[in-house]
Amino acid sequence: MPEQTSGQAPAAVEAPVGRPLLSLALTQMMDAVGAHSGAVYLRPGEEPVLEMAVMAGLPRSFAAPWERVGLSAPIPVAEAARERRLVWVGGQEEMARRYPRIAVVLPYPFALAALPVATASRVYGAVFLTWPGSHPPELSDRERRELTSACERLGLRLERAAAHHRAVLAEADVLDVGPLGGVSDTLGSLEAARMVARLPYGMCALDLSGRVGFANAAASEMLGVPVRGLLGSQLWASVPWLNDPVYEERYRAALISQEATSFVALRPPSDWLSFRLYPSTTGISVRISRARAVSEMRPAGPRPGDAPTRLVSMSQALSMAGALTETVSVHDVVALIADEIAPAVGSQALALLGAGAGRLHVLGHHGYADPHVVERFDGMPLTAPVPGAHAVAHGVPAFFESREHLERLYPARHASPDGFAAWAYLPLIASGRPVGACVLAYAEPRRFSTHERAVLASLAGLIAQALDRALLYDVKHQLAHGLQAALLPPSLPSLAGLEATARYLPATRGMEIGGDFYDLVPSPPLAAAVIGDVQGHNVTAAGLMGQIRTAVRAYTTVGQEPGEVMRSTNRLLSDLGSELLASCLYLRLDPARGRAVMARAGHPPPLLRRPDGRVRVLDLAGGPLLGIDDSATYPTTEVELRAGCVLALYTDGLIETPGVDIEDAVAELGRRLGAAGDRPLEGVADELVGHYAAAEERIDDVALLLLRPRET
Repeated sequence: MPEQTSGQAPAAVEAPVGRPLLSLALTQMMDAVGAHSGAVYLRPGEEPVLEMAVMAGLPRSFAAPWERVGLSAPIPVAEAARERRLVWVGGQEEMARRYPRIAVVLPYPFALAALPVATASRVYGAVFLTWPGSHPPELSDRERRELTSACERLGLRLERAAAHHRAVLAEADVLDVGPLGGVSDTLGSLEAARMVARLPYGMCALDLSGRVGFANAAASEMLGVPVRGLLGSQLWASVPWLNDPVYEERYRAALISQEATSFVALRPPSDWLSFRLYPSTTGISVRISRARAVSEMRPAGPRPGDAPTRLVSMSQALSMAGALTETVSVHDVVALIADEIAPAVGSQALALLGAGAGRLHVLGHHGYADPHVVERFDGMPLTAPVPGAHAVAHGVPAFFESREHLERLYPARHASPDGFAAWAYLPLIASGRPVGACVLAYAEPRRFSTHERAVLASLAGLIAQALDRALLYDVKHQLAHGLQAALLPPSLPSLAGLEATARYLPATRGMEIGGDFYDLVPSPPLAAAVIGDVQGHNVTAAGLMGQIRTAVRAYTTVGQEPGEVMRSTNRLLSDLGSELLASCLYLRLDPARGRAVMARAGHPPPLLRRPDGRVRVLDLAGGPLLGIDDSATYPTTEVELRAGCVLALYTDGLIETPGVDIEDAVAELGRRLGAAGDRPLEGVADELVGHYAAAEERIDDVALLLLRPRET
C-alpha cells in the first residue's frame, strides 16, 4: 500500500515503505562503493539496542553473535549509532587492535565501515559494509560521500514512515548481489558444462551458504559421493570426512576476505586431497586435486607467494576467549597465557607487565631460565627506551624477527641476553587506556606475517580485558583482606585459666569480608567473650560489625555487666541509624569459680561439651536482635563452666544448610563436638569448620569461637 496520512485523502503513490526498502537501500550502497557484504540494523522504539533487519552478500550466520547488540557494545555498528558518525576499520590489524571481540571470531583480512541511519531528531539504526582485504587502508572521499548521503536518504525514508505510522520490518537477506560474469553468453551453458567435465581435477560450485550447485564427475570420484548426493547440500555436511570446523572455517575465510585460500584434507584411509577455493560475491568455485605428497603440501618453511598458515583456528580463539573470561586473579591470567595462548602461537616464554604511576611492573612470567632477565623491567619508567615501555606508552605493538633486528633498534638495552631469538611486544589496552604489555619470546628467528600480527593483536585485546578485571579483583581482594584483618582480632589474647581459638570463613567469593565477628576481652580477674552476626556479608556489614565489636570492648572495659553491655550496644546501633540488624551473644567468664554469665540477642544457642563427652544445647534467656527496639532489655543466664568443658560459640552460617531443619543442624554440630572434644582445641575447631572450609561457595559467613577452661 502507498503511504498516507491518517484522516487525509490518499497521498500520491510514493516508493513503498515495506519489504524492499532496506534491502534495496543496502544493495545500492554496496554497488556504489564496491562493498561485498553489509547489513542494516534498526532500533526498536526507544530500547537501547540495534537489531539486524537485513543482511546482504554473506550468510547471516557469519554475523550471528551481533544480530542484536546493545548501543553501548564495543563494536563499530553500535559505536556509529551512539556517536552519530562514520566508523572506519581499514584492515585486519586495526580490527584486532580496536575491536578484539570481532577479530577473534572473524580473524580474516577485510575492511569495514559503519554509519548511523539518522535524522537531526533521531537515530533509527545503523549500517555496516565490508570490503575484501585488498581494499586501500583509507576510505576514499567518493566512498565517504556515497555512503553518507545514502544513509541520510534512508534515515529520511524511515522518518517519513514513522510519521505515517508505517512499520518497517525485517526483510529477507540478499545473498545474490553480484553479476554472473557472462559465461553463458560467450560459451553457452552446455559447452561450459562439457569443458568442465573434461578437466582432470574436480570442480564444485558453492553458493554463499556453502551449498553445492554444481559438481563434475571428477569431484564426485575424488570425494567418494555421487553428484546427486552433493547437490543442494553443504560440502562439509555431505562428505563425512570433511565435517570438521577447520575446513568450514576456510570457506568463511575465503568469503569474507574475497581472497583465494586452500587446505589439504585426508580422505580415509590414505588419500590426501588439495582444495583450492576461489571466492566471488556470488559464491565460491572449488578446485579439488590429488596431493602428490603431504610433505610437498606442508613444507618445512614458508615459500615465496605462499599464504601464511593459520596461526590460531577460530575454535581455538573462541576457546581462549571463553577461558580468559573465567580468570579471576592476575596469577590466573598469567597461568592461562602460559598454558594455552603461548603454546597456540608458538611462543616458548612470556612476561606480563603492568603499568602504573608511570612505571612498568612485572606481574608474572613463564619460561625464562633466568628470572632476573624479566625482573629488571620492574620499576622501569615508561619513558625508558626499551620495547616494553615503548609498547605501553604508545600503544603500538612491536615485532622483532631476530636478535639482530632488536639490537639494531635498541642497541644497548638487551645487554643481558635472555636466550631467545624473536619477540612480540603487545600493548594491552582496556577501555582506551594502557594496562600493561604482554611479551612473547620465541626460541628461533621468526617471520611475523600480517595475519600472525593481527591474531596476536586481537588476543592482546582479550588479554587486556582479562588483566584489567584481574587487577581490579586483586586490589579489592587486598583491600577486603586488610579491612577484615583490621576489624577482627589478629589473635586471641592468652588468658590464665582459659584456652581459646577461633575460625572465620567469608561467604562472598573473591571478597574475604563479612559481618560475622568475635572477640575475647581480658578483664582481670575475669574475661569477656562475644560473637555476633551483622546482616549481610559485604563492606557495609563489615563496617557496622567493627563498630559493634569496638563498642562491646569499650563497655566491657568500663566494667558494665553482661545485660547492660547488650543494652548499651543495642542503643548504639539504634542511634547509628543503620537499617541492618545484628545478633549477638556476650558472656562474662570467671575461670576461678568455673562460672559464666551470658546475655543473648537473637543469636543461636551455644553448645557446652562436658568433660564426660556429653553435649548440651544451652537454652539461654535472651532479647530481640540488636537494632530493633532501642528500649529492649536482655536478661542474663549463669552457666557452670568447669575445667575440661568446651564452650562452642558460633554464627548461623555454621548450621544453616538448605533443606535441613535448624534443630537437626544444631544437634549434628553437637554430635561432632562431642566426638572431637578430647582433641587439642585447634583440632576441634578444624573438625567443626572442615566441611565449610573446603566448600567453593558458602551461603553465609561462618564464625566459631571455642573456649576451654583449664586448671590454674
